[in-house]
Amino acid sequence: MKAATTGKSATTAKAAAPRKAPKAESHLAMVRRARRINRELAEVYPYAHPELDFRNPFELLVATVLSAQTTDLRVNQTTPALFAAYPTPEDMAAAVPEEMEEIIRPTGFFRAKTKSLMGLSAALRDEFGGEVPGRLEDLVKLPGVGRKTANVVLGNAFGVPGITVDTHFGRLVRRWKWTDEEDPVKVEAVVAGIFPKSEWTMLSHRVVFHGRRICHARKPACGACPIAPLCPSYGEGETDPEKARKLLKYEMGGYPGQRLSPPADYPGKPAPALDAE
Repeated sequence: MKAATTGKSATTAKAAAPRKAPKAESHLAMVRRARRINRELAEVYPYAHPELDFRNPFELLVATVLSAQTTDLRVNQTTPALFAAYPTPEDMAAAVPEEMEEIIRPTGFFRAKTKSLMGLSAALRDEFGGEVPGRLEDLVKLPGVGRKTANVVLGNAFGVPGITVDTHFGRLVRRWKWTDEEDPVKVEAVVAGIFPKSEWTMLSHRVVFHGRRICHARKPACGACPIAPLCPSYGEGETDPEKARKLLKYEMGGYPGQRLSPPADYPGKPAPALDAE
């Protein structure tokens, strides 16, 4: 009887013992894990692409400026009318502000965005011969254009590698413990040191795709996440596989994506035009 009691006490003591803190991850281990995450995402999203509709660098620049504080879908629904009215920087620079404001009103902050678009269009007309420059240092001098917008344009219109740190990108790289930096410029610098330059643009697309479709801000779908074993933040969201699948968005949830004119290899349906909603 005494032996049984002793054994029970030992078991209880063992169960109550505090768990050891996980061993700190070395920088090299983090880099290896980060690169594996990128490889896994490349398999999940082989068709990752910019989710703004555009046909040339000017349209991408304008669409990216419009995308601040709104969805790419709303921008894509708005730009057909905008580019029909103002197809070139010269046209946009000469616009009547009130008329442009009315066109881009659905994207929000339409007065400030009109001022930026007319200002950058005038700068393109006067300083760059009506062409969008292909250098970061030139792009960031344009009204309303920061590093994020410049990297989007460079990577997708000119093939110049760049890391786009938007809200999705910043959220995910912090969840994955690649960095704890909050400042987008510092985040960009840290991630640039983890991956070869040739990966920067596609890495940005994959991370943003994952953030929009699975690793949501408020309730990530952890139980449906293909990189869950590599994620140190697993469990912040729904872990039940069935419940997690119900949280999936866009083509993974059976719905259209953001683009009205998606690439040919896009697995989902085109998004609806503004007047079709």
